[in-house]
Amino acid sequence: MEFTYLFEPLKLRALTLENRVIMGSMHVGLEASKSGDAALIQFYKERAGEDGPALMITGGISVSPEGEGGPHFLGFYREKDLEVMRKLNQEVHAAGGKMAAQLFHAGRYAYPELTGIPSVAPSAIRSPIHRVAPVALTHEQIVELIVSYAQSAALAKEVGFDAVEIMGSEGYLLNQFLSPATNQRDDDWGGNLRNRAKLPLEVLKAVRQAVGEDYPVLFRLSGADLVPNSSTEEETIQFAQWVEENGADAINVGIGWHESQVPTISMMVPRAGFISIAQNIKKVTRIPIIGSNRINDPRLAEELLRQQSCDLISMARPFLADPDLLRKARRGDFHSINTCIACNQACLDHAFEGKPVSCLVNPRTGRETEWSLLPSSAPRKIAVIGAGVAGMEAARSHAEKGHEVYLYEEKSEVGGQLNYAKKVPGKEEFYETLRYYKYQLERLGVHLTLNHTPSSQELLEKRVEQVIVATGVRPRLPEIEGMDQAHVYSYQQVLSGQASLGKRVAIIGAGGIGCDTAHYLLEQGVKTIYLLRRKGKMGEGLGKTTRWASVSYLLQHGIQFLTNLQYERITDKGLHIQMMENDSLSAKVLEVDSIIIAAGQESQVWDYRELEESGIQVNVIGGARFPGELDAKRAIYEGARLAYEA
Repeated sequence: MEFTYLFEPLKLRALTLENRVIMGSMHVGLEASKSGDAALIQFYKERAGEDGPALMITGGISVSPEGEGGPHFLGFYREKDLEVMRKLNQEVHAAGGKMAAQLFHAGRYAYPELTGIPSVAPSAIRSPIHRVAPVALTHEQIVELIVSYAQSAALAKEVGFDAVEIMGSEGYLLNQFLSPATNQRDDDWGGNLRNRAKLPLEVLKAVRQAVGEDYPVLFRLSGADLVPNSSTEEETIQFAQWVEENGADAINVGIGWHESQVPTISMMVPRAGFISIAQNIKKVTRIPIIGSNRINDPRLAEELLRQQSCDLISMARPFLADPDLLRKARRGDFHSINTCIACNQACLDHAFEGKPVSCLVNPRTGRETEWSLLPSSAPRKIAVIGAGVAGMEAARSHAEKGHEVYLYEEKSEVGGQLNYAKKVPGKEEFYETLRYYKYQLERLGVHLTLNHTPSSQELLEKRVEQVIVATGVRPRLPEIEGMDQAHVYSYQQVLSGQASLGKRVAIIGAGGIGCDTAHYLLEQGVKTIYLLRRKGKMGEGLGKTTRWASVSYLLQHGIQFLTNLQYERITDKGLHIQMMENDSLSAKVLEVDSIIIAAGQESQVWDYRELEESGIQVNVIGGARFPGELDAKRAIYEGARLAYEA
C-alpha cells in the first residue's frame, strides 16, 4: 500500500511533525516509580526515532498536588520529577523523538486517600466511581490554579518538552468546569456556557502567554462526554471554536468520561467508531484536528486522513502492542504488525489498579529494561507442546532470541482457545492476533507440526534441550445427572458450530466464557437464554474496564441471569435446579432445548516425567500450569517470560 497522507509532515508553530501520527497520552505506571526513571525513559525511546510517532504525549503530569490522578504521577511542583522530565527529553531527543507534556488536573477524579489532600471540583458533587465527594473550589483557588497551569507550562518548556497539551477531556477538572452535570456554580465560573468555559479558556490563554508564540499548545477537549445532562453537541462545537480563537494550535478530540456507561475504547467498539465527532469539529475550525479512539491500523489512519475526517491521528495503545507500528507500515510489512485488540486487560485494567501498564499481546511493554531483544548467548534446541497462545508466544519469543524451536499442535490449526474467542461478536480482533503469530512463526523459522503430539521418546531422539508444555485446557464437566444427554454441549462445540441448539438455551457457568457464549447465541438468534452460576456475580473474572459493558449488553438484550442455586439433573424436559427463595430452596425446571457447559476448565495433561528423569529441562505454562478462567494475558506473559528471563 502506498501512503500519501500518513507520512506527510505538518508544522505546529516552530515545531515540524514528520508524520501525521501522535502517540496519545497514557499513564503507564512507570512515572516516578521506586525503580527510578530508566524504565520510563526506555519505554519512550523504543518508540521514538525515524518513522516513530511524530509526537509522543506523556501521561498526565499534575499541575498541583491535589490534582494527581493516582499513584506514581509526576508533578511539575517536585524538583526530582523535573529532573526525570529533563533526562527523559534529553534521551528521547537523542533517539530522534519529540515529546509533549500533558498539563493535568484530575479534579474530582483525584485520589485524596493517596495524596492526603481533599480532591477539588467546580461543585461538591461526588463522582459515581469515587468514594469521596470533592470540595468546591473558591474563586481565589481557581485563580491560583490558572497560575499553576501557566507555571507548569513554562517548566515543561524549560525541561525540554517540544509542546504541551492541556488536558480538558475525559471528565477531568477542566472538563468538569465545562459540563453542567458537574458545574452547578452560580458565580462567574458557572451557569451559562460562556461562564462554564471560562476556566479552560483562561488556562489556555495563560499557558500561551507563559510559553510564547513559537511554542505549540495542544488542547484535548471532550468531543462527547457520554454522561447524562452534560454538554450538548452544539456547546462542544462552540467551545472548540473558542479554543481555536484563544491560541490553541491543535485540538485533540477525546471521547467519553471514565464514568460513562457507553463503551468507547473496548474491543466491542468498531474501529474509528467516533471519528464523525472529530470530523464535525474539523468542519468549523481551521487548526489541525486530532482523531482518536479505536484507530489501530495505519491503513485505516491513511484512509481517515484521505477522507479529511481529521488532520492527525492519535494512537496510544497500538504503540503498546507494537512499538514499531509505523516503521513496519512504512516498509509495507503489515503482516508483522502486532495489532492492539482493545482488550484493556494489561493496559487500562492495570492503570486503574495502580499497576505498571503492559500489553496482553506484547508483555515486553513496560519491561523494556528487563527483557532484552539481544540474541541468547547460548542458543538451544527447544520443543513446545501445544500451539495455543502460551505455546505460540513461547515459540515466537524463543525463536526471536535465536533458539531452534519445534512447535507441536494436536489439532489441525494453531490458536487454541483464540479460535473460539474470535467467533464471539465484538471479539473479531483476535483474528489479528492469530494472523500475527502465524506470520511470526513462519518468519522466525519455527518448525511447526500440526495434528501431532510427540512422545517423550521422540523428543529424546531429537535431542531437544528444553521442553515447554503448553497443552492448554479442556472444559471442566460438572457432575450433574444427565450430562450424557444429546442436547448437552460444551461451549467449544457451540462456538465451533457443532451444536444444534434450538431457541431456548441454558448456559451452566456465567464467567467470562459463559458471557461470551451468551453473546454469540444472541447473534445467532436464540430467543431465550438463561445464564446460571451456583454463586457469585455474572461475568466475574472479566476485566475491570470491560466487564460492565459486557454484562450491561447481555442484560439489555434479555439474558436471564440466575444464581444462588444448585443443579439437580438434566432430562429431556430441560434443566432441573434448586433455587434459593425466601431462605429456602425451591425446585424449578428450565424448559430449554439445549444446555451448554461453560463451567470452567481443567488442565490438559501431557506426561513429561521421562524427560525430567533424563535431565531435560521442562517448563509448564499457561492453562496447562493453572486452568482457572481462560486468561490469555497470563498465558502470553508466561510464554514470553521463559525466553526473556532465561
